[in-house]
This record gives sequence, structure tokens and C-alpha cells, in this order.
Amino acid sequence: MTEELFRQDAYLKICEATVIGVDAAGIRLDRTVFYPMGGGQPGDIGVLRRVDGTAIAIADARKGSAPGEILHVPAAGQPMPTVGEKVNAEIDWPRRYRHMRMHTCLHLLCAAVPAGVTGGQIGEARSRLDFDVGDMTLDKEKIAAELNRLIAANHPAAARWITDQELAATPDLVRTMSVKPPSGWGKVRLLDIAGVDLQPCGGTHVQATGEIGPVTVEKIENKGKRNRRVVVALAG
Repeated sequence: MTEELFRQDAYLKICEATVIGVDAAGIRLDRTVFYPMGGGQPGDIGVLRRVDGTAIAIADARKGSAPGEILHVPAAGQPMPTVGEKVNAEIDWPRRYRHMRMHTCLHLLCAAVPAGVTGGQIGEARSRLDFDVGDMTLDKEKIAAELNRLIAANHPAAARWITDQELAATPDLVRTMSVKPPSGWGKVRLLDIAGVDLQPCGGTHVQATGEIGPVTVEKIENKGKRNRRVVVALAG
């Protein structure tokens, strides 16, 4: 298993690590700051800096086939390290931070639209959530105003854990209708935006909503009789 330092501190940009595996699928490290693609959030990109000063460009980070395994996927034509080699793993921080801002914004969007989530995708500048709205009518301006109000209030956001049994006893915590949070590990990670939103999430987030900055609701799309897609974008 890879020690997931990004779970402990999403603001870590670099860490020392040891190569524990190399094959066609990617490079495995004993510890990493690279978030692997999941939950609608893209995997981090960046570099592995070697002792001799050269760098291996990492084009993606993904979960491996084994539990707790993270693959650092090198860009085409990159040299490969050897098992046991020491490297500094460094993410593309500006890109990651935009993902953190957008991911936390989508949790606020869940608070602004009280409906089940049927899908979502996080990008650097814009992101979207799909909602099963039933008979509800969504107003773009009202949603944008509520999002920016919650952002400006600078609510603290922090991860905490509950047991599988606690999650089973409170099923309303799960907003996603198509994908259920992983269970069987004994505990589930929640993102708690104080007084605003609480739901399972393994992604990386900002520490307070004010870090998101102003946002716009670009459009609301009809994706079926009950399904509506809300697209939000960072204003700066």
C-alpha cells in the first residue's frame, strides 16, 4: 500500500519517497502527495525528481488493482526509475489547487440544490453535477447567488471519519445515487462543511469556502425527464 499523504494534508506539494514498484502500468511509491483519479476528480500530474537532478514527468495518477495501490503514470518517452530509488514526488500545485476549489464548490452546490446526485465531473475552471430533480425547477441566478453567499461566509471545511456501521445507520449522508462510497474498510471519510454540507468524500478540498472565490453558474442543461446538469465555473 502507498501512504496517502494527500489524505492527511491536501496542501502538501512535495514529499520524499522510495520507489517500490515499476512496470508498464506505472510507478509505485511507498508514499505520495499525488491524488489518484476518483470521485469525479482528475488524478494529479507533476514530476518525480531524482537524486541526480533529472525529473520524470508524471502525466496521471490512478488507483492500481491492489487495495491502496497508487500508480504514477509517466508521460511518453520518460526514463523509468529503479526499485529502491529515492525521489521527490512533486505535484502541479496550481492545477491541484483549482481542483480543490472546484471540488469544495460542488459540495456547496449540493447544499444549494436539495436533490440526489446522478453524476459529476471536476475540471480546473469549470465543473458540473447532475441532479435527479423530480418536479423541482432550478433557477440559475438563485443557485449562483446561494453559492456565492456560502463562499463569502467562509465556512470551515474539514475531513472526519465515521464507521461503516454509522454510515449504514445514516443513509441520508450519501447524496450520490449512482456511486456509493467504499465500505468494508471499517471507516468512511466525510467532508464536513460546518453547518452547510456533510457527505462521504475522499477528494482533496480547501480548508474554508472563502478560498473558492467567486463563481458563476454557466448553464443548466436538461438531461432527461428528471435529470438536470448544473455547470459552475470559477470567476477568477
